[in-house]
Amino acid sequence: MKKVAIVDDELEILNMLERLLGRDKNLEVRVFSNPENAIEEVKNGIFDLVLLDIMMPQMDGMEFLKNVRVKNSKTKVVMMTAHSTLDRVLNSHQIGADDYLLKPFKSLPKILDKINQLLDT
Repeated sequence: MKKVAIVDDELEILNMLERLLGRDKNLEVRVFSNPENAIEEVKNGIFDLVLLDIMMPQMDGMEFLKNVRVKNSKTKVVMMTAHSTLDRVLNSHQIGADDYLLKPFKSLPKILDKINQLLDT
C-alpha cells in the first residue's frame, strides 16, 4: 500500500483530494491543513508521495520542500497552486519537485492518473 500526504490550508481542496484518492484501495491518504504538522513525517520518508500547496499562511510550500529535500530525496512531491508563474515552476523543479498541478483542477481523473504514474516510477 502506498502512502500519500496532502498538505493544503484550503479544507475544500483537502476534502476533495482525500475523497478522490481514497477511492483507490491501494492508497493510504492523510491530510494536513497545517504544513508544520506534516513536515517531520514527510522528512522521515513515511510517505511515498506528497501533494503540496505552495501558498499557505503557516509555511510556504517552497520552504517546506527545501526542508524536506535536505533529509529526504526519495518521496515524490507534486506542487499545487492557483498562482502559477514560469519562475515558480522552474524554481520548484530546481528545489526537487517531481511535478506541478494548477488549481482549480480541471480533470480529476487526470490528477489520479498522474499520481499513479508517479507512484509507479
